[in-house]
Amino acid sequence: MGSYFSSSSAAAYESESTGESNVIAVHSKDRFDEQFQAHLTNKKTLFIDFSASWCGPCRMIEPTFKALSAKFSQAIFVKVDVDELPEVSRQWKVEAMPTFVIVKDGNEVSRVIGAKKDELERKIQMFSS
Repeated sequence: MGSYFSSSSAAAYESESTGESNVIAVHSKDRFDEQFQAHLTNKKTLFIDFSASWCGPCRMIEPTFKALSAKFSQAIFVKVDVDELPEVSRQWKVEAMPTFVIVKDGNEVSRVIGAKKDELERKIQMFSS
């Protein structure tokens, strides 16, 4: 039986895993609010990764999110554990993991639900410029 990843997919996955990351893991509502305020003050796009430690698809797409954070360093990338910050998850109406919420000028402009690498890359590229 063959591997789940083709050799080119495995190489791409490994290169994403070893890249730098600008993802800010927030562990409190106050820290989330600080990042949200920084997004408003600096007029930067905010990308929020709502995930959970037990979520397989979340762990699978995490290297992609980290790699994109390094590539699009002009934006703010935040990771929120839904179990750790349920009030933030409720505020953003997160119902499935992973959910990526894209925020500009304080308002949600788009979201990606699920570990959809191509859609996530496309939307981050689209809203980063």
